[in-house]
Amino acid sequence: MTTSSDTAAIRAATGTQFTLRHGDATAIIASLAAGLRHYDKGGVELVESYPLDSIAPGAAGITLAPFANRIDGGLWELDGTRQQLDITEVPRNNAIHGLLRNTGYHALESSETHVLLEAMIHPQHGYPFLVRHQVRYELLANGDLRVAQTLINDSARPAPFVLGAHPYFTLGTTAAEDLHIQVNAASYLTANERMIPTAAVEVSGVFDLRAGKSVPESLMDHAFTDLVTDDGVARHTLSAQDGRSVSLWHDASVRYVHVFITKDFPGRSLAVAMEPMTGPANAFNSGDGLRWLAAGESFTMNWGIESTL
Repeated sequence: MTTSSDTAAIRAATGTQFTLRHGDATAIIASLAAGLRHYDKGGVELVESYPLDSIAPGAAGITLAPFANRIDGGLWELDGTRQQLDITEVPRNNAIHGLLRNTGYHALESSETHVLLEAMIHPQHGYPFLVRHQVRYELLANGDLRVAQTLINDSARPAPFVLGAHPYFTLGTTAAEDLHIQVNAASYLTANERMIPTAAVEVSGVFDLRAGKSVPESLMDHAFTDLVTDDGVARHTLSAQDGRSVSLWHDASVRYVHVFITKDFPGRSLAVAMEPMTGPANAFNSGDGLRWLAAGESFTMNWGIESTL
């Protein structure tokens, strides 16, 4: 199904670039970490972009498997045996953002409007399972973006997992300081100094984003849960005073949304990530949101980006 267009014509340090177009919308998918490197609609950028030859800053746009966010000390236990993952967040001594952050995916399908990428996670220290992660991006006729992440277990025994993604949202040239964030969640996870969750508590104060708050009031790095859905779909939104908005939507398989508002994104005084996740940080130890995939079975998480411009 691969076309002869420029879909996969550019190669760079971030891997093969897949350019999707539909109407006035364009998305660029990097094969490295199956990352969303660029997305605009009508010339308005809706996610933070980054250069071809740059490591995704702050994990911008990458997909996460077989775990999202952090695992405390990179340690967990499988059938009474200690498992030690590589420490990839050295300052906090954690494993972070899965096992495919530095892996190039290959295309199973591509066309002008969609691409299906796949990468293999081979058995290794800390994760002795053989699984495949597939990521399908599609631009719809209205210019919205739909993403499906599927994990397939090729092992002979059940494999634990959490799926996630790490997009940063923006509204063109409007500064994040001038935006409002709304997250439809009734609870959030408190965390210790190493950003490992400690408890789920009812949202209040700065963490109650249900009615929306200005982005500068909401500096945080926390997961939200007890998400409010409408017919099985939840939405969380960045909006401007002129009525324009960009929203993360997801299906009911996504039980957590991690909100990361940071002053450390290159070239931005503030940047806003809203990360869909089937489980929170340290799920391999807490069991919260952790799923087990039987041998030969698959699981799909659906999410996407909508906008009003």
